[in-house]
Amino acid sequence: MGLEFLDIFEQWADSYDESVGGNNREYKAVFAGYEHILEDVAVQSMGNVVEFGVGTGNLTKKLLVNGLNVIGIEPSTQMREIAAAKLGLNAIIFDGDFLHFPKIMNVNTIVSTYAFHHLTDKEKEEAIAKYGKLLSKGGRIVFADTMFETVEDYNNAIVKAREQGFHNLAKDLETEYYTTIPILRTILNKSGFTVLFRRCNEFVWLMEGEKQ
Repeated sequence: MGLEFLDIFEQWADSYDESVGGNNREYKAVFAGYEHILEDVAVQSMGNVVEFGVGTGNLTKKLLVNGLNVIGIEPSTQMREIAAAKLGLNAIIFDGDFLHFPKIMNVNTIVSTYAFHHLTDKEKEEAIAKYGKLLSKGGRIVFADTMFETVEDYNNAIVKAREQGFHNLAKDLETEYYTTIPILRTILNKSGFTVLFRRCNEFVWLMEGEKQ
């Protein structure tokens, strides 16, 4: 599950916070409004939270500030170390990924930011099915990630990145598993979730699913 990108996670670890702060011109549009996006995810969360793809702990910190109980899951050793140093004794972060993680009970909300696109559509469906069994009625999935309204929009984003000279961004768009909103809506509905999508910036949408 997305572990084919683990080397990329490790490479990004030291520069990730600088990039999300808008200092990387190539990814500036991807991370536009980053702090607000994280705050939006945190506000939509409740109770006991599982966060997949903790990264350097930026969302985790906001969840903890909001008084939520958080268990983090992160496959990158280097990112786990950065997050633990940032969060101190408040950090509970396990090695794992969207599909493989320790047994967790009494979960109210599952969150993730900028990470779900590392799964293929088939893996996304498998992950959501797992969460559907983990969450009880009223439980929530709140993900912020790059996704597209149509395949045409996705292809146009690659072309635009190339035209702007953003070759790393274009390569990311071509090689990682970005999907469309209709596919994600079908996946969530199949596992018993209603879902709403809200646009955050040119690339990122907030996906809010509720277990029925």
